[in-house]
Amino acid sequence: MSKIKSPTIRVETSAAKTCEAVRAAQQAGKTVGFVPTMGALHEGHLSLVDASLAECDKTIVSIFVNPTQFGPDEDLKNYPRSLDRDLELLEQRGCWLVFAPPVEEVYREGHETSVDVGSVALPWEGKSRPDHFGGVATVVLKLFQIVPADRAYFGQKDYQQSLVIRQMAADLNVPIEIRVCPIVREPDGLAKSSRNAYLSPEERKQASGLWQALKIAETLVAEGETSAAVITEKMKPLLEHVDVESRCFERVRSTKWRRSQKRRS
Repeated sequence: MSKIKSPTIRVETSAAKTCEAVRAAQQAGKTVGFVPTMGALHEGHLSLVDASLAECDKTIVSIFVNPTQFGPDEDLKNYPRSLDRDLELLEQRGCWLVFAPPVEEVYREGHETSVDVGSVALPWEGKSRPDHFGGVATVVLKLFQIVPADRAYFGQKDYQQSLVIRQMAADLNVPIEIRVCPIVREPDGLAKSSRNAYLSPEERKQASGLWQALKIAETLVAEGETSAAVITEKMKPLLEHVDVESRCFERVRSTKWRRSQKRRS
């Protein structure tokens, strides 16, 4: 397969050549960091690249819009794509290599295998998007095979996704350190996301209102409140003001998953 042209950054579309490059760098004594993305890069993605650049000798970024994590009525066809701009941003950052494969390079004809990570993928987003996390876990495992890096970097914005990936890596003995980095936000509090471009001004206001409501919850928890019902009631006036329906609010201990992993080790 031919390479996509870029002035100085190395861009590969071949899984075999990408894996070969990573292995060669490691054999030369270099540490390799990996940032998996679906492109349409923003400062959130670039903060992960910066974290890898700070901790590793070489950084590789994948740009691949993964079809298996989209539901039948979701935005696969319309998902933002801006490869030339993405390459320019990564080149400016000092990224070493970009893996930007076509779909058939990742999913061969007749591909049927998938990854089921179990209970961690079932609640919250998994309830409303039942096939989503299976697609995420499958493509991340495939990418880890193609890019056998020392560390892989993910954003805390997709919190449940980070739990799914950690579960998968631990259960399947993937020898890559998983690093989860802080959320990068817009001035109005909205988390940076490629899909923010979809929002109308009114929807943007609603999204910002949700963030403000979560800040109320954060304050209450810091003050010692433990009841999800009480916290929800305190959030409700602000959510109603911006016309956001509160479908679900749960207070979850972030240490619960970590304890379960300690029991495994």
